[in-house]
Amino acid sequence: MAKCEGCGPGYRTPLDAMKGAQEEIVYVPCIYRNTGIEKPDYLATVDVLPGSLTYCQVIHRLPVPNLRDELHHSGWNACSSCFGDSSRKRDKLILPALISSRIYVVDVGTAPRTPTIHKIVEPTELFWKCNLANPHTSHCLATGEVMISTMGDPAGNGKGGFVLLDGDSFEVTGCWNQPGEEAPFGYDFWYQPRHNVMISTEWGAPKALANGFKPADVEAGHYGRHIHVWDWSSRTRIQSLDLGEEGAIPLEIRFLHNPDATEGFVGCALHSNVFRFYKTQKGDWAAEKVISVPSKKVEGWVLPEMPGLITDILISLDDRFLYFSNWLHGDIRQYDITDSRNPRLVGQVFLGGSILNDRPVKVLEDKELQSQPAPCVVKGKRVQGGPQMIQLSLDGKRLYVTTSLYSGWDKQFYPDLVKEGSVMLQIHVDTQTGGLRLNESFLLDFGQEPGGPALAHEVRYPGGDCSSDIWV
Repeated sequence: MAKCEGCGPGYRTPLDAMKGAQEEIVYVPCIYRNTGIEKPDYLATVDVLPGSLTYCQVIHRLPVPNLRDELHHSGWNACSSCFGDSSRKRDKLILPALISSRIYVVDVGTAPRTPTIHKIVEPTELFWKCNLANPHTSHCLATGEVMISTMGDPAGNGKGGFVLLDGDSFEVTGCWNQPGEEAPFGYDFWYQPRHNVMISTEWGAPKALANGFKPADVEAGHYGRHIHVWDWSSRTRIQSLDLGEEGAIPLEIRFLHNPDATEGFVGCALHSNVFRFYKTQKGDWAAEKVISVPSKKVEGWVLPEMPGLITDILISLDDRFLYFSNWLHGDIRQYDITDSRNPRLVGQVFLGGSILNDRPVKVLEDKELQSQPAPCVVKGKRVQGGPQMIQLSLDGKRLYVTTSLYSGWDKQFYPDLVKEGSVMLQIHVDTQTGGLRLNESFLLDFGQEPGGPALAHEVRYPGGDCSSDIWV
């Protein structure tokens, strides 16, 4: 790819990004909340360059100064949305804390392998200026600002609003959304300026989900099942699409990367369905279920039926493949989405989960598998938990996987994961015809961390990736 003199961060197009350099390090937030270890969460820098003397090792740990923050997802101060602005530089990682409502701004530009804390935005800034709390997804905007979705208000009730940070000072400047336009719940979002639209999703009320999952909370209306359509220029909510019971707990949402696209996908956790959302000929937006993972009838588990629990979803930069994780069933799937209305399963790999053949759970009826899968063991280490956060290399050939969802739910569903710590794995991806294969030689065991077993979550590349960058 020809060097672009004078351009801003990231890449001109998604296809240009696929030609970018191979990842050498990644940043992974590691959590101690709910583990019984009274230490701060930290940001791990991991060497993923084959041939390096420290390959597949944590080479730096940046602890935050507070306990029980629950670091979760991260974003950038600048990304490919700022490509046309040569004054912008991708040098700060935005790291919101889901429970404490702090926002850490991390300097990764001065020394990428040894980041430092640049600024801390205290929760009172969100509370007083926006009446919002529990920040989740952060995206950089073409204006140079940073936009962060929230899940609640300071009292722990559901409230899906959006906080704006100044791109230079990282001060909270106010809300992105117009007053009173907040959604009942919040979680993830993705914007597509060429169509003057942003779409957001819903998890649930923070006070309901903070310490574990209770099915009664779904019946009581404490979890969401809508995706919300926003007018990008007026910053108002113009549609709310009810996905119904089949669409309960819509989490990660992805537009196709092509900035001209008028469609994308959202993974709905509770009943393990993927919905395609799209712009209609009338100009409004609609959604349809295009993938369904059948629940399994079981005994020896907390409920008589076990959903897959889709928790993360990605689209390759060429908009050809869709990937998602089933945290409870224990598999990662790859779908060909060339025909977006009829995704085709082309790859699947099991990496743990709750239906293993040597566990107490017995599967009584399974519409997909003939037998229960064997445990996943890599380099002598048994994987606890199930595949959760996923991140795809720019060229689409490597998929990184971690196994922690959220400490309160980890503790409830996978107590051995909390006891032994999570892992990071790597999957080889067939980008020609499809297919997934575990790299048996790649293992990062966060159970061996100096401070004790940690829960590793999202994987982020310093140069941007398919879940951080948006093209405008």
